[in-house]
Amino acid sequence: MSIAKSKVTAQGQISVPAEVRKKLGIGPGSLLEWYDEGGNVVLRRAGSFSSADIHHTLFPKGNRKAGSAQNVKYGIRKHIRQRHAGR
Repeated sequence: MSIAKSKVTAQGQISVPAEVRKKLGIGPGSLLEWYDEGGNVVLRRAGSFSSADIHHTLFPKGNRKAGSAQNVKYGIRKHIRQRHAGR
């Protein structure tokens, strides 16, 4: 079932319908990813962080042992505080 329709411009651009923007939670500057899954094209909102970003945050300086779940949560909170401290 179709949610909405878009028209392709001569330059190959499309507008994302409001219903889709609301459903995906996207706005100006959002990144979208297109996938081919079994002959169907799937559009998803791209994540802000790659798995490499998360790995480097959780395992600084090549440390591969995460430790307890509490330590992982602490590492994530610390990273977020540092990233948003200047805002």
